Amino acid sequence: MDRFREMSSFVAVVEAGSFVAAGDALRVSKAAVSRSVIELETRLGARLLQRTTRRLSLTEAGRAYYGHCKQILAELDEADRAVGMVTGHPIGRLRVNAPFSFGILHLVQLWGPFMEQYPEVDLEVTLSDRLVDVVEEGFDVVIRISSLQDSTLVYRRLASTRILLCASPEYLARHGTPATVEEIARHPVIAYSYAAQGDVWRFTTADGVREVQTRPRMRTNNGDTCRAVALAHQGLVLQPDFLVGADLAQGRLVEVLPECRGPEIGVYAVYPSRKHLSVKIRALVDFLVAAFERPDWQR
Repeated sequence: MDRFREMSSFVAVVEAGSFVAAGDALRVSKAAVSRSVIELETRLGARLLQRTTRRLSLTEAGRAYYGHCKQILAELDEADRAVGMVTGHPIGRLRVNAPFSFGILHLVQLWGPFMEQYPEVDLEVTLSDRLVDVVEEGFDVVIRISSLQDSTLVYRRLASTRILLCASPEYLARHGTPATVEEIARHPVIAYSYAAQGDVWRFTTADGVREVQTRPRMRTNNGDTCRAVALAHQGLVLQPDFLVGADLAQGRLVEVLPECRGPEIGVYAVYPSRKHLSVKIRALVDFLVAAFERPDWQR
């Protein structure tokens, strides 16, 4: 068990980039992680990590040992999966990734009930708005909000979300409300960096698809930041209804050009097609499908 703890701590430090972040990932203290790595190096009689005040790096011995540790830990996960397949109930670790805002607003309240229902499953949940590589980064399930086109992955649709153009009532009172798609170009916008359309915003109108070149006053890789700046009356935003729906319902934001529809995109649970669908993955995906049968933002 001590060797497993040592290897897990070492791999976590390498992948997280620091002892503090590794402790957060393993849900233990920085001191516990540091102690495990020191004990590992002492037992092996070799330094695995070069430590400076600014960064950590692997030694030659560390690089070789890291590769073996990854393989051993992956085989342990596979052993857990095999037991689950035989016993017919979910067991082992599940690595899940989800977009930051969606994870905070709509997933955070689901993890407790899932863990209560499946006590032998351990969750490792990370939130990130970047497009992660499901296979290369070793995730079991990834939540994606997109027009999913990657045929190498398998997925199940959980829900859909509409992308809405909106602004605060105060902003519109000061600067006027765009009457056409073309008039959006005259307004500052708060742009989401990861948006597939970039600075060219597209809308479906009665006359077909219309495009407008926007003028971002601010760019950010986080939807909550876009929303906060819009609430501070600084411009137009194009954001999903799962994020701004409550603000629209309570009048903090107003939908602009509601007759011009932004894209409707899916919310998916994605998992690698090269793996057999384990009992624990199926359990989580089924749980999420049921949880989003009637999404909060569509009620």
